[in-house]
Formats: sequence, C-alpha cells, structure tokens
Amino acid sequence: MTGKTAPPAKKPAPAAAKKKAAPAPKEKAAPAPKEEPAPKEESAPAPKEEATPKEEAAPKEEAAPAPAAEEPPAPAEAAPAPPEAGAEAPPAPAEGSPAPPAEPPAPEPEPQPEKPKEEPPSSPLSLAVEEVRENSFTLTWKAPEHTGKAGLDGYLVEICKDGSSEWKAVNQEPFLSTRYTIPNLSSGDKVHVRVTAVGAGGSSAPATLEQPVLIREILQLPKIRMPRHLRETYVRHVGDAVNIMIPFQGKPQPEVTWTKGGQPLDKSRINIRTTARDTIFYIRQAQRGDSGQYQLCVSIGGTEDKAILDIQVVEPPGPPQNLKLVDVWGFNVALEWSPPADNGNAEIKGYRVQKSDKKSGKWFTVLERCTRTSCTISDLIIGNSYSFRVFSENSCGLSNSAAVTAGLAHIEKTKTTYQPEKIPQREMMEPPKFTQPLTDRTTTRGYNTHLFCSVRGFPQPKIIWLKNQMEIREDPKYIALIDQGVCSLEIRKPGPFDGGVYTCKAINALGEASVDCRLDVKGEGGEAGLQAGCESAQVRTDPRAGKEQEPSGLTPVPRWMLQLLGGIRAHGDAPGPCCLRGCPSLRALGVCTSSCPGTSLPEPVLSCDNKTSPSGSLWSQ
Repeated sequence: MTGKTAPPAKKPAPAAAKKKAAPAPKEKAAPAPKEEPAPKEESAPAPKEEATPKEEAAPKEEAAPAPAAEEPPAPAEAAPAPPEAGAEAPPAPAEGSPAPPAEPPAPEPEPQPEKPKEEPPSSPLSLAVEEVRENSFTLTWKAPEHTGKAGLDGYLVEICKDGSSEWKAVNQEPFLSTRYTIPNLSSGDKVHVRVTAVGAGGSSAPATLEQPVLIREILQLPKIRMPRHLRETYVRHVGDAVNIMIPFQGKPQPEVTWTKGGQPLDKSRINIRTTARDTIFYIRQAQRGDSGQYQLCVSIGGTEDKAILDIQVVEPPGPPQNLKLVDVWGFNVALEWSPPADNGNAEIKGYRVQKSDKKSGKWFTVLERCTRTSCTISDLIIGNSYSFRVFSENSCGLSNSAAVTAGLAHIEKTKTTYQPEKIPQREMMEPPKFTQPLTDRTTTRGYNTHLFCSVRGFPQPKIIWLKNQMEIREDPKYIALIDQGVCSLEIRKPGPFDGGVYTCKAINALGEASVDCRLDVKGEGGEAGLQAGCESAQVRTDPRAGKEQEPSGLTPVPRWMLQLLGGIRAHGDAPGPCCLRGCPSLRALGVCTSSCPGTSLPEPVLSCDNKTSPSGSLWSQ
C-alpha cells in the first residue's frame, strides 16, 4: 500500500516540507516515539493526506483522527505522543512562517440528504398492429398513465420469433414516437412483440401483444361495419327471436371471433354463421339471461378490429309492493307503496293508479305515469266507498298484476252549519250636498246649451230647476236629466230672453241644497233684429224672363219663427187690413198677402201688388 502511494507523495515537494511540523509526530507516535522527524514523511499516513486536497486540510487542524481509524493500536500508545508533539510544535511555525497552518481551518462539508429514487413509468397502453406488409409491420400504442416527474426518455421495441424465448431489441436508443415500423422480416414468420417505456427511474413493465403477428401482405385491413341501430342497446322481449347480421371487410379472409365477458359463447343457445363478408348472430327464443355485451373481433394476423353488441332482453315488471291507505280526509285519499321486486330487466318508468267505487265495481284510471311511490287522489264523491290498485310500468308495458288496497276508503258526509258573517250596520242617511256646482255660461243664440252639476245624498234627493227663481216645469224647451248624481239641464236653441239666473235645488228628507249660475245669450233679438233681417232681404228680377227671382244665399224661414222672433201675429188674429202691409221689407219676405183679412192664411206673396213668389216660401238671410 505504501508502494502504491509513494510516487504521489514525492511530487509535491513543498507540501512534504510543510507537513513535517505537526501531522508527522501524531501519526508515528505509537511505533517510534523517540525517532527523528525525518522518517516520518515515509509513513503510511503521508500519501493519504496528499491524495486529495481535502486530506491535506485535515492534518492542519488535527492529525489524530486519521491513524485512529486505520491503526487499532494507536489509541493505546497515544498518551506519550502529545508531549512530543507539543515540544516539536514551536519549531514548525518558525520553519515555515508563510505555511498554510496560519490559514483558518476549512469547514468540513455537511452530509447531503439522499434524493428519493424516482419510480419507473407505467406500461404503454393500447398496443396494436396498424399495418402488416410482406416484410414488415407497423405498431401503434398510447403513452403510459404515469411517466414520472422527469418524463419519458423514450420507448424500446423488442421482438421474438414464435417458438423462441430470445427477445431482440429492434431500436438501439429510446425514441418518443408512439408509432414504429419493424422492417426486414421474413414472409410467413410469426413474431411476438413487446414495448417498454424508459424513464429516469428505470424501465416499465413491457406491453405485449396477445397473439403473434403473422408476416404476410394484407391487401385490406379488417374493418367491422356495425349497423347504426346496433350501436345502441338492442332491446328485445322475452321469447322473441334475435337475428342480427353484421358485415365486415378484410383481405385475405379474416378470422371472426365472438365472446361474452371474455368467454366463448354457449353454442347450445346461440348460433353463429360466418361468411366471407358478414357474420350472423341468432337466438331462437331470447331469455333474460341472454342480456349482456357481446364482443366481435375480426383479425388478420396481428391486425384486428373489435365491436361491442349490447343486447337487453326485457319483460313486464312485477306489481308494486306494500300498497296502503295512508289517510282519508274530506274528498281526498292518500296512497303509498314500494317499488316492485322485479323490474323486468328494465327501468321503471312510472305507475298507473286506478279507483273503483263499491256501487259500480268498475275501475277507472286516475293517474298515469306517476313517477313517485305516493299520490293523493281528490274529487271523490261523498257517501261512496272506494278501493284502489296500482300497476308498475316499464318499456315493455304494464305489470301483469296490480297491488290492491286491503281496505276501503269511506268518504263520509261532514255536518256543517252555515253561520252568516255579521256585517256592521253603517249609517247611510245623508242630506243633499253638491260636489260640483254650476258654473256661469255664455252661449250663442240658436245653439243648444247644457248646464251641469253633481249632487249626493241618501235617500236620493229630488232635483228642481229654476229660472230667475221661477220653477221650470213641463216645457219642451228644457230637458232635465239626472244620472248617478250628475244633474244636467239642456236649453234648446236659446234666445236672448232665455238668459238669466238658473238654480238647481236638491231636496230629501234630511234637508236641501242649491247651486246657481248665470247664463248670457249673445245676439240681438225682438223687433230690432227682425227689422234688420227684413232690410237685408232683396228681390232680384230676371230681365230675360221678366219675373222676380228668389234672393240667392238666403234660407227659407217658416212663418211661425218670424212670429216668435218678432212677435208678429197671424193675419187671422187681427181684423181689418194688415198693419204691416206698408213695410216693403215684410212684403219682400212674404209676410203680407194679397187678401189680408180672413181667418185662414193664403199663399205668401213677394209684394202687395199680388205678385206671387215662384216657390211660395218665405226667405230670410
């Protein structure tokens, strides 16, 4: 050991000189305490100290721990060594003042905690053969679920020929792609394949193909063409026949395999017939035990295609359980029950509730598709007794039997007494009071005018209208109305003498009230108005016909209106000649006649010269 380590000790000459002071006596204290320090350099501990820089720093602080670890007798004889070391210690700093002992001691490195080992990744998923050719085939797979914190380094693909146990790596270095083509294979060989995921924590368990891959050229990959209606659950009733044909493709002729739950089919119940293009699944009479998922696999060599056929055989459910009457009140009955023990291999869609009265004994449906296991039936007839039954229902239909209530529900008559509500009496008597008074009006002669006011009181008051403190009685010129307390007085075609103070008085047994207003009628009246109208009348003469014409732009006025406006009396009322014959304006209006005296009024004329008007009517402007 010393021979192996001597050459490195001689190379650093200055280092050997520096170490003569302190480390040498402590290491050689046991075998030769009285020897000179010269041979101490050739001792075994010297190369250990110069082997690495860390070992050189250790003797500067303390050299005792090193020999204690290597030589067992050193601790026993180390007692006399300290005084010698202490005696030789002073010359050591004198010989080498710039020596490293003056430097501060280097701290020992702290032990670092060991890093936890990373777990290896999990196996690749869904390993399958994508394509097979005459001398190669292609694999595909999915990444593993767990790849570790550092991720994957790649995948390794290995192959083994059928009948051999020697696995050979196809790729020398890992790769990250999940698709790989294995070349340079012999046609007709059967090859087993496995793929391993490699990560920082190691390699995963390999993913292996269940069947070996037959190396031959595939002209058409296997493909199952599942009909659309078979992609969902195929439902049949118990006793029905199941006849399903599923087409597929592939060249050369693919191999067809049917399984249920990973096990071969029971050929005593299920018949399978396969041709070059399709496979037929047939059951003569389906039973509930035939329900489940059937797996169809079409494969050529290591390439395959799979499909799932889900068959559900159903039958009517059993009746509900524990039907009972919960409560009966008024016209209502509350029922409650439990789901059936047998649902017929299908989900219960609801319940049908029926009732039957004791008198008729006929059943009537009151609820359909009730989704709860309780219900309340209302509108029952008082005095009748009812029984109830409940059917359960699924996709196959109603249950063959129903759950019937054990007892009858009696709808009894309830004795009720009518107590009328006491309404407090309120004093409704009230004297008349006007809520809306009359307002002063100004109107134009000849236009109808209305006066309005409103009054309240109970009993209903009597309404009296007065003009200038004189009661207006049955006069066709005035129309008085009252509706819902609104009083109105209509004055038809008022004249100047119709103006004045109008009063509305309301009277009942409790008192009376009145309101009044003033009405003004615009326009001239009396003889002055009549005279102005007469003077404005003109007679035109047609020079070609030599006859007088009726004035244009004038309106015919009856004689009684002239009498009313001007106070003119009829000719038959005054004996003797007409006092107005001398007025040319009245003659033009036809007031005067050709024969003034008489009791009857003759035809009007336009003048006193007995010239009759062509139309025979009176005209006014």
